[in-house]
Amino acid sequence: MTAHTKDYKPLRIILIGYMGAGKTTVGRALSKELNIPFYDLDWYISNRMRKTVKQLFDEKGEDGFRLIERAMLHEVAEFENVIISCGGGTPCFFDNMEYMNEQGETVYLRAETDVLHKHLLMGKSVRPLLLNKTEDEVNQFIAEHLAEREVFYTKAKHILDVSLMDSYDKIHVSVSQLCKLLKLENADNQ
Repeated sequence: MTAHTKDYKPLRIILIGYMGAGKTTVGRALSKELNIPFYDLDWYISNRMRKTVKQLFDEKGEDGFRLIERAMLHEVAEFENVIISCGGGTPCFFDNMEYMNEQGETVYLRAETDVLHKHLLMGKSVRPLLLNKTEDEVNQFIAEHLAEREVFYTKAKHILDVSLMDSYDKIHVSVSQLCKLLKLENADNQ
């Protein structure tokens, strides 16, 4: 199928979910499986702005960062045949969730709070929001934050539970489940 075919519709898979759910991990694995490009929105923002997300937050504040994030989301979501993983807060601001649903297949990677807690404690040093929190404070933070954000996350077209995704084999199973969910079993033949 080519871009000139009347019924052509580009494939855009947009992964959302809480930090530590595995959006980047699943996105990279899915990209490899489908042989289409993967973009991590935070990385894309950092690359385009030539600053880290933390630097942008520090310089522009959350409101300023969210405006940049929205503009970059609109830019990357125009690409054809891509997989995009968004920051955990991306769906929760402006009309981002509605926009993502219009642009492609949105997938909420849902993980249990204890799984998120485990993943985030392992990578706490690279998560500015969690840096100075105790283990109990991290757990409380996740529970409160996730409850607020889930209202937006559950607007995704698809939901995939990734709570058991803690090894290469289980990541492969999650990617296979996601392909089935999106009806992409024969995606490598496109």
